[in-house]
Order: sequence, then C-alpha cells, then structure tokens
Amino acid sequence: MGQFTKIQVLLALKETAIIPVFNHMDVTVCKEIIQACYTAGIRVFEFTNRGDSALQVFTAVHAYTKKHMPEMILGVGSVTDAVSAALYTSAGAEFIVSPLFNSEIARFCNGRQIVWIPGCGTVTEIATAQEAGSCIVKIFPAEQLGGPAFIKAVKGPMPWTNIMATGGITLDAEELQQWFKAGVYCVGFGSSVFKTLPDGSYDYQQIEAELSQAVNIVKSLSINM
Repeated sequence: MGQFTKIQVLLALKETAIIPVFNHMDVTVCKEIIQACYTAGIRVFEFTNRGDSALQVFTAVHAYTKKHMPEMILGVGSVTDAVSAALYTSAGAEFIVSPLFNSEIARFCNGRQIVWIPGCGTVTEIATAQEAGSCIVKIFPAEQLGGPAFIKAVKGPMPWTNIMATGGITLDAEELQQWFKAGVYCVGFGSSVFKTLPDGSYDYQQIEAELSQAVNIVKSLSINM
C-alpha cells in the first residue's frame, strides 16, 4: 500500500493540477521522465498500465521514486479491472485511474480508501461514479467530448463535480487557461509533451523546461482565477 493518505492525494492532484500520463517498458526511461517532472515541480505522476511487463516496470520505478523523489505521488492509469487495481496498489500505487466505470474497482478502492478516478463520457456516468464513491471523475477523451465547453456544461447543473480532463490536452498557456476557467480539477497530458526524437529517445532537458514553464503558468492561473 502507499504512504500517502487519500486526502493528501486529492490535495496533491488539485495543487499540481497538470498530471503527466506516461508509459514505457524501459525502467531507465521511466526514471528519467519522472525525474524531469519532479525537477520541474510536478508532484503527481500517472504511469499507464500498458504492456505485458507494466507491473514489473512500475514496481521498479516506484522503489526508485520513493528513495530519490519522496514527495512524488505515483498512481496507475488504464486500469480496467479490480484485480489489476489490487496488484498495483499492493506495489505502491497511490491512486487508480480508469478509462471507464467499473463497480468492482469502485468497491475495492472505496474499501481501502484509495483515490479512484473513473473515465466518464456522460452526465449519467458521472453521477453513477459519484454515487459509487468517486471524488474525481475523468472526462475521456476530453477534446473529442467537447473540450472546455463540455466541462463548463457539466459544472452548470453539477457544480460539485471534480473533473480531470485527459485526452488531447497540450500545455499551451491559452489552452490551459480555457480548461481551468471551465472548472477542471486537474488535467492529464502525455504525447503532447513526451515526444520521441527520431532515434526513439527523449530530450529530458527539453521536457523539464516545458513542464517547468507549465507549472508556472498553472500557478499564475490559480492566483488570477
């Protein structure tokens, strides 16, 4: 189990506001990416459950992160069943993110006071997730579902709803302003920042620089909104 309480995770998601979503089967690459995020000021990271060795990679990365980046909160995304949720939380995952709603995952996470963020695409799905105990729902794919306008429309009749928008998110200052002005709790991003070079590697310094700038943008938005 993780070292952070449910309240600590919820507050960190809100404070960090921009959540990296990343997966790679090379442990060293994952460590470098997370280090770049951490140095840039990010304190929440979502490792995606993709690939046959994903659990083993996460376990190794979690051990490294706990030792070298103690303030980083690691969660796991793309979790579609309760067994996977149990395996990852046993390996140290602090929160679980799903692309869908699954009542068995809800039951497992609620019983162990673990933050679970299910993917939803309609107001009915959002309400169902909330009734099942979810404190945050994920609108996915956010851009295809209508972008900030969809978030604003949902928040109209359901202002208590905490929404993480993921899918098609970039860290452009104007775009971030639109998302947060619409009322998101946080946003998830991935390929828009974690771009590979022609040889398949990553420019970690460039990634750190982009994320550092985005962290400052979000801080200024929180002050001005």
